[in-house]
Amino acid sequence: MNALIFDVDGTLADTESVHLDAFNHAFKVEGLDWHWTVEHYTRLLDISGGKERLLHHWRTVEPALKEVGAGAVNDTIHRLHETKTAYYESAVGQGAVTLRPGVLALMSEARRQGLQLAIATTTSPVNIAALLRSAIGPDWRSHFLAIGDASNAPVKKPNPQVYMKVLAELGLRAADCVAFEDSSNGLRAARAAGLDTVITPNGFTAHHDFTGALRIVPDLSQVSVARLKEWHNR
Repeated sequence: MNALIFDVDGTLADTESVHLDAFNHAFKVEGLDWHWTVEHYTRLLDISGGKERLLHHWRTVEPALKEVGAGAVNDTIHRLHETKTAYYESAVGQGAVTLRPGVLALMSEARRQGLQLAIATTTSPVNIAALLRSAIGPDWRSHFLAIGDASNAPVKKPNPQVYMKVLAELGLRAADCVAFEDSSNGLRAARAAGLDTVITPNGFTAHHDFTGALRIVPDLSQVSVARLKEWHNR
């Protein structure tokens, strides 16, 4: 085992409630009468990607939705997502989100033992930076040898594209790494890339099907490098 690869939203931190607040804020700013409840947003999380969730919701409430003019729908979704992202970044900067138990300790132990760290997520670079700059510090980027995100791996999970990109950047085989996810889409993406995957569910994903996971644990507080190697070697 030479590297640990982490998803971000829901895995490194319980970010989804802040994302939900940010979406609802964007709807108000845009003058839309949309409001996503926790229950509705939980269902929308089956779709990877914020812009993809927006478009899915719009098509659900307006089944006859069509482009009106030169990309009007896409322009609106882009504007909504920009407003949402700015709100999220501000909230994270003000301390609205912290890393889940055990995350920093495991990362620190792994680095001390010479393991590489990487990120494989469908979220945008600005969301990653907002979270990790707040949690780790301004030099957060130096902690990770490879980062796959929505900008360089645009095909969303459960497609394994982001994991394949990260493995290529690491220069490692899937058999040399362990992935960390919180959702069924994430698990499916990691497993499709051949990765053993540890699942840490949260309130938005606890009902998901995690068949095929290496282990399912409530958080990483009791997970050490030695324990990971034991699970991985089995």
